[in-house]
Amino acid sequence: MKQAVILAAGEGRRLRPFTTNKPKAMIYIAGKPIIQYVLESLANNGIRDIILIVGYRREQVFDYIGDGKQFGVQVQYITQTRQLGSGHALGCAKGATDDEFLVLPGDKLITPETIADILAVSSMSVLIRREENPSRYGVVTLEGNRIARITEKPAHPESNLINTGIYSFTREIFNFMNSKLDIPDILNEMIEKGFAFRAVETEATWLDVVYPWDILNLNAAILHEIPGSQNGTIETGVTLKGQVSIGKGTIIHANSYILGPVVIGNGCVIGPDTCILPATSIANNVVIAPFTEIRNSVICDDVHIGSGSGIEDSVIDKGCHIGGHFYACSEETEVKVDEEHHMVKIGVMLGEGCRIGSGVVAQPGVIAGNYCQIKSFKNINGIIPDKSLVV
Repeated sequence: MKQAVILAAGEGRRLRPFTTNKPKAMIYIAGKPIIQYVLESLANNGIRDIILIVGYRREQVFDYIGDGKQFGVQVQYITQTRQLGSGHALGCAKGATDDEFLVLPGDKLITPETIADILAVSSMSVLIRREENPSRYGVVTLEGNRIARITEKPAHPESNLINTGIYSFTREIFNFMNSKLDIPDILNEMIEKGFAFRAVETEATWLDVVYPWDILNLNAAILHEIPGSQNGTIETGVTLKGQVSIGKGTIIHANSYILGPVVIGNGCVIGPDTCILPATSIANNVVIAPFTEIRNSVICDDVHIGSGSGIEDSVIDKGCHIGGHFYACSEETEVKVDEEHHMVKIGVMLGEGCRIGSGVVAQPGVIAGNYCQIKSFKNINGIIPDKSLVV
């Protein structure tokens, strides 16, 4: 099998503010977007002919992926003008697929080993895995090693086996789309008519990002797989322990302490006297001023963090400017997303382009939208909408 269809048209509303300006597949994990991990995993398995279904904020994908050559693949784009479901998205590729092809999501963290598991069997198969909370997904019922049914997000799941959204298909799938908008519904109809889909169980990495704090879980998982490397300038008195990757043009100033796993991108300025602790990824062109401590956090491109700050269990999107003595408190708290309530250990989730004054304290669970302005010495909490001014 040499071809894959990647479904990357969706928004991911529950991930806002991080998906207000970009599709879910372009969420950054450990310095690069999720979809890049998918492309690289396919290329590592010899699958280089890629049909990429795009829709919401598609220009973000175009600008980053281009023709795919830099990732070892050749990309053909197809636009799903209305995001009506996974089956509808796959149907957009009807005229472009080979006789056999993979289908997989562009917004899940997928390793080469995950893809290798489904490539080891014949086509017309579904990759499944065991999940502690299966009711969040499509739950799979088996008859032997075959799929009996896929039930979407059941309140009382019959098993802990879930559908990963990774499939091996033949073009026969297109004969059964009709009015079905989601792939599991199409498969259920085909099974009722006598078609067989083999279940292939995987224990390899497959991680989903549904809520803003899931970014931290994915980031921590992938950082352990990145080997240490030092390509920047490391001044006298810097301490590096564990897996620490430092990009080109980055300067780590004197007396800073970095304990991996940590990834720091290109063109950053860190310290002096700064402490970067495990499970932290810092993207490109980031400035972290002296006497700041960061732990278990994701800092995106072009962020400036002032001196004497403390940031834990937080995600800070690109282009944010944070004044000195900013403190993101972290503890288990209740966070509301749409009408759902979750108890999570979380710091601050900060959207793009925010401007935070000096001496601001963010209480646990703050979700601030894009382009917010917070004046100095404010104590913020709860959900702050896009473009808010807090004075």
